[in-house]
Amino acid sequence: MKIKFLKPAVAFAVIMVSATSCKEKAEVAKADTESHGINLQDMDTTVSPKVDFYNYVNGNWMKHNEIPDDQTSWGGFTILRKNTDADVLNILAKAKESGKYAADTDQAKALMIYETELDTVARNKAGIEPLKPALEKIASMNSMEDFQKLISANAATISQPFLGLAAFSNPSNSAINSAYITPGGLGLPDRDFYTNMDPASVKIREQYVDHITRMLQFLGDSEESAHKQAETILAFETKLATPRLDKVASRDFRNFNNPKSISELQKMVPEIKWEQAFKDMGVTKELDTVIVMQPKYMETLNQIFSKPDFDTWKTVIRWSTLNSSAGMLTTEIEKANFDFYATTLNGTKKQKPANERALATVNGSVGEALGKLYVDEMFPPEAKAKAEKMIENVIAAYKDRINALDWMSDSTKVKAIEKLEKFTVKIGYPDKWKDFSTMEVKEGNTFYDNMVAVQKWGLTDNLNRIDEPVDRTEWGMSPQTVNAYFNPFNNEIVFPAAILQPPFYDYKADEAVNYGGMGAVIGHEISHAFDDSGARFDANGNLSNWWTDKDLENFTERGNKLAEQYSNVEVLDSVHINGKFTLGENIGDLGGVLAAYDGLQRFYKENGRPDNIDGFTPEQRFFMSWATIWRTKAREEAIRNQVKTDPHSPGMVRATQPLLNVDAFYKAFDIKEGDPMYLAPEDRVRIW
Repeated sequence: MKIKFLKPAVAFAVIMVSATSCKEKAEVAKADTESHGINLQDMDTTVSPKVDFYNYVNGNWMKHNEIPDDQTSWGGFTILRKNTDADVLNILAKAKESGKYAADTDQAKALMIYETELDTVARNKAGIEPLKPALEKIASMNSMEDFQKLISANAATISQPFLGLAAFSNPSNSAINSAYITPGGLGLPDRDFYTNMDPASVKIREQYVDHITRMLQFLGDSEESAHKQAETILAFETKLATPRLDKVASRDFRNFNNPKSISELQKMVPEIKWEQAFKDMGVTKELDTVIVMQPKYMETLNQIFSKPDFDTWKTVIRWSTLNSSAGMLTTEIEKANFDFYATTLNGTKKQKPANERALATVNGSVGEALGKLYVDEMFPPEAKAKAEKMIENVIAAYKDRINALDWMSDSTKVKAIEKLEKFTVKIGYPDKWKDFSTMEVKEGNTFYDNMVAVQKWGLTDNLNRIDEPVDRTEWGMSPQTVNAYFNPFNNEIVFPAAILQPPFYDYKADEAVNYGGMGAVIGHEISHAFDDSGARFDANGNLSNWWTDKDLENFTERGNKLAEQYSNVEVLDSVHINGKFTLGENIGDLGGVLAAYDGLQRFYKENGRPDNIDGFTPEQRFFMSWATIWRTKAREEAIRNQVKTDPHSPGMVRATQPLLNVDAFYKAFDIKEGDPMYLAPEDRVRIW
């Protein structure tokens, strides 16, 4: 679940009480719990829900499941993703066996990418030969003119940490795409890895130097030379990382909205001839204005460019290019890359099977080509119809909740409801599929060649959008993606087909389970429109303040209280959640549970209240379903990395922390003062 903002930069161009007391008054109807609801065997009813609700619902599951060696965590999302991958792999196999897709079709291109990644004999035989033309261009760079040409005209093949360019919705006029100047990508996944001085961060930097040293030897460098270069690279990347916005400031899009004329941009960084650079990147329009996402970073870049150090620049660009290409080269290089980014940073013990890795590549490059096949085989019309009704109920419940707020004025309520009523809702799959016909994936290409073709296509496709109308029919996720998102620029909530499966959604299960799972996911995405970041966008998707000063003050105060509550949660010894960084997702969880709960009550009012199932009331099953979808086992390294880099709280926290703020949860399980799950009413956060 995520807010969709600007995609990351890639190169200069392109740039988610006991069981007995709960049952004693119940009229019992038996559920098919194994297939369509709560699996009672996963529960630990020796634990009281008043003491430890998480283990009450998930205790036996936690005891009897281990994290697979090729995973960093294991739970509702990862299991469903694993199962969905198996479905899509079967679909791929059938597509190959059918032989009905001509070489120029999108489906055939998906198969070619998949098969060339799996052709490890060819990859190992080629070695680093596919990368050599790029490395030779880097080595020949000796002037600012060379440098500019290198990072602009070769953006699809040469990676670098300096700059990026992307087309994306204009924050002041979301109907039009604008050009954004972004910082380039770095080797470590977050600024904090470079700047934090805690022992864990210091150790990771040391391990990063060791990793670079290992990788550069694949290019023929001696260990001594490689280690010296690695230290230079870390120092230089730290210099580039330090002036960037931190992860909390990066959640406020107002910090990125810095439109500059081309003449102003030229003055900011005069060493780059910007108009020529844009032409070399393939921008066909004459640009008047660009949005400079991080002006402070550009000041540092100007200082660096004013005193050229071509040897250092060649070293960091050479590394960045190798690093971004590691998965496209030999299996030995790919495994070395895995050892650092998956094992060291996240604790993964072994690589996923080769076919799953190849599928991930296809999904990330031509995912909609597979999406057509996936929808035809795996997405029943009944699922979409029932989900549409659920979304309608949850939106209606959200509207009722806004109208009932005691901290918001009527004038702001009108604006909030206008935003709600202007939502675009996308379910399942696009009405118009992406066209990959100009992507030059071909038979006979190496895997590296095919991925360069993907990158060139993506670069051209993106930059051609500059100053063009936004295509609001486009999806940011393929149908086989187990996730959902809110796009503030389009004011839309999007639910790919793959998430409309158990444990999130089962059209054959009782409504309490579905509302506690998918209904709360729907409510979560709706809440992103009204979290501390999404609430800065109006009903038309423009970055515009629609709040009165007093209402905004009230909203901010409540958000700060929720952030403080989460910051007090310790997920590992001395490792706390960053409440400010995760605030948007935490508001999403809290608002999502509340809206889904009210949506369920609306459904019962219209259709009648069902009997209890397995001795549990509908309300109990609702909250149990929520705790089920977020049950998670995670490696310590993965949790540490998540806290630093991911705006979502760890799953085991999401399963229960929002519920502590929901009065209906206390009523459902008769939780009273003195119980460990009890939070005093005055300490419960009430936003939406």
